[in-house]
Amino acid sequence: MADYRLGPMKKSDLQFSYPDGPADGDDPARRAIPDSVLLNRHEWYGMLYSCNSWSGGSLATALKCERLIQRHLPARIRGHAAVLAWLRASWSRYR
Repeated sequence: MADYRLGPMKKSDLQFSYPDGPADGDDPARRAIPDSVLLNRHEWYGMLYSCNSWSGGSLATALKCERLIQRHLPARIRGHAAVLAWLRASWSRYR
């Protein structure tokens, strides 16, 4: 199994600002939903892992994934499967 923290996108490549620790209110133990189910677009490590895992090994794709999630993804869409489905459906609509 690949470790998506290893690339193609590195933390230094992220285009948006993220806090170093967990986002407020995003303690999986308190919300009773594990991080593996929901994407938190305010945590750099979740964004890095998700965008790398969906990138197909392309830095340009990982960067576009981050931009689309941060700028265009509706807030109500949080599940990884739903985010990926939205990205696939919306990919050609955005730069």
